[in-house]
Amino acid sequence: MTPFLFGVVVVLTATFAFLNGFRDVSVAVAVAARTRALTPSVAVLLAAFFNLLGALLSASLAVAASQAWISLPRGPEGLGILVASLGSAVVWGIILWRRGIPASSTHALVGGFAGAGIASLILGGQGVGGVDHSLLVQVILPLLLSPVVAYAGAFLLVYPFTWAARHTQPSVVNQRFRRSQAIAAGSVAFGHGLQDGQRISAVLLLALIAAGYSDGGTIPLWIVLLTAIMITIGTLFGGWRISQTVGHRMTRVDPLRGSVAQIYSALMLFVGAIGLQWPLSSTHTVTAAVLGAGSNQSFAVTNRRLVIRILGLWLLTPIATAALAFILALAATPLEI
Repeated sequence: MTPFLFGVVVVLTATFAFLNGFRDVSVAVAVAARTRALTPSVAVLLAAFFNLLGALLSASLAVAASQAWISLPRGPEGLGILVASLGSAVVWGIILWRRGIPASSTHALVGGFAGAGIASLILGGQGVGGVDHSLLVQVILPLLLSPVVAYAGAFLLVYPFTWAARHTQPSVVNQRFRRSQAIAAGSVAFGHGLQDGQRISAVLLLALIAAGYSDGGTIPLWIVLLTAIMITIGTLFGGWRISQTVGHRMTRVDPLRGSVAQIYSALMLFVGAIGLQWPLSSTHTVTAAVLGAGSNQSFAVTNRRLVIRILGLWLLTPIATAALAFILALAATPLEI
């Protein structure tokens, strides 16, 4: 069963990568499209290129990510855990996309590992090693800290930018910041590729180790290419439901505030991926930064009911995927024999 399960993991990982690009492109370019800094078609092409570049360059980080993330049992049991985890993350991602809700693919996946690991232990297996640490470092802390840091940082950064532009005509300010948003949107897409590319490649590397096809010391070229290509294809198809939520329904931002939110988000993603090697959700980071920059205005522009709904679903994501992965892992048990 090992070759079959490994093939299923590869297909599900490719689907997960496609969905990652499909959903997250909206977050990367929503503000630039909303402020008319870029047309939707140009924004998607820009995001696709920088997503591809970021995912390709993230290969050097994937080995370290796989070693610091979790450990899986060897053989069909470990591959079955991956199947259940990826399946739950894909299903939950589609559900939230249909509702136009931006949410983290990483949190969904780690929640799936927790649920599938519990199912494995109940059935007398070895479970998932290090998932408690992953839940703390990759779900709980980022879930609590990164949106707060992104919101507060973007909110405060609006002050110096608006002060510097206080004597400039609004039309000139808007024109200048629309130009900067092209760079900012590309930077966010590049940061997304760095962050999510390494984790998707790490999943495939874990599958190789569990199947006994690799010792995990190096990452094969086909993994890097598959990850980058599927994220890019997903980006090109672009799911704009979430763009409507981030760029229109949640809050309203002008080019200045949109540029501040995107530049600050990109810096957080770069520092998290390269400097701290800390996984950050690009969705959580950008959404919170846009909300923070949009909130720093003299009139109310925030849809509080929608924001509360988004925060509730962020909290629910790892719980829901853990429950779904638990069920899928139990259902897939006959395949591991």
